Amino acid sequence: MEEPEMQLKGKKVTDKFTESVYVLANEPSVALYRLQEHVRRSLPELAQHKADMQRWEEQSQGAIYTVEYACSAVKNLVDSSVYFRSVEGLLKQAINIRDHMNASAQGHSPEEPPLPSSA
Repeated sequence: MEEPEMQLKGKKVTDKFTESVYVLANEPSVALYRLQEHVRRSLPELAQHKADMQRWEEQSQGAIYTVEYACSAVKNLVDSSVYFRSVEGLLKQAINIRDHMNASAQGHSPEEPPLPSSA
């Protein structure tokens, strides 16, 4: 009769021991310790990713500024085409006047140069 009683007492002891281990393993302080371990392991990698992302963001901002500046320069060139055409016309007139003056200095009388137009 002692054998079944001993088995029952042994089962109760092992059940209580298992329950105690389970409670200890899931105690909040143990959970916080595990969380701390996880943070300690993964934080350096996360910090490196953050630094990489910040560096890439700075490079991207620099590239964006460069592209915007180039677009602005091209737009200004397109907008100044009127002035370039005006300068071209004035240069042609200056060349015609020079040619006329050279011809006059040599004693020839070519046709009259065109009058300057107001551009």
